[in-house]
Order: sequence, then structure tokens, then C-alpha cells
Amino acid sequence: MEILKIIGYILLLLGAVFLFLGALGLYRMPDVYTRLQAGTKASTLGAMAFMLGVGFLQPDWMVKIIIMIVFLTIANPLSSHAIARAAHKLKQKPYTKGEADALEEAELSIEKENQA
Repeated sequence: MEILKIIGYILLLLGAVFLFLGALGLYRMPDVYTRLQAGTKASTLGAMAFMLGVGFLQPDWMVKIIIMIVFLTIANPLSSHAIARAAHKLKQKPYTKGEADALEEAELSIEKENQA
């Protein structure tokens, strides 16, 4: 039982570090797209590690925690994608250094094909 507690506390610490890095990424990144990437990846991994740590500390909750992790693994990237898509439709330009917007070019080519 002592080894489960040690693993649980290590996972809690790891999750807290990743959640902090996700929050730092939200603060430091220049536009909505990079903020989404930093916030989604780090917060997903941080939340998963944190929940697993709780699961190791409270083994009776492990089944519920695994279900929550599966839901988080599916829902977090999907919501991030929806937010990025909505930002692009609202003409939020990505912070780039002279690189083209590939999604905008693809949408323009589809519009040209539909008009022809």
C-alpha cells in the first residue's frame, strides 16, 4: 500500500506541473491557436496524471477515474478543434512569420470549385 501512495503522490506532482505549464502556455503564447495547443495538450496530460494519482491514492475510485480519463481524452481535443475552427471562421489570423494559412487556401479552392 505504501508504494501505491508514493506512485499516487508522484502522479499528483506530475499532473500539477503539466497543468502549470499549460497555464503558462496560455499566458505566453501569441495567438488563439498556439494557446489552444498549449492549453489542450498540457492540460489533458496534466489532468490525466492528476486523476491517476488520485486513483492510486483512492483505489476504490479507479474505475470511475478511468472512465473520466477516457472521456477527457476524447472531449478535450474535440473541443479544442471546435474552438480553433470557430476562431478561424471569425477571421482570427494565426501568428505566423510570412507563412500562408493552409486552411484559408483550402477553403478558397473549394469555393472556386463550387462556383465552376
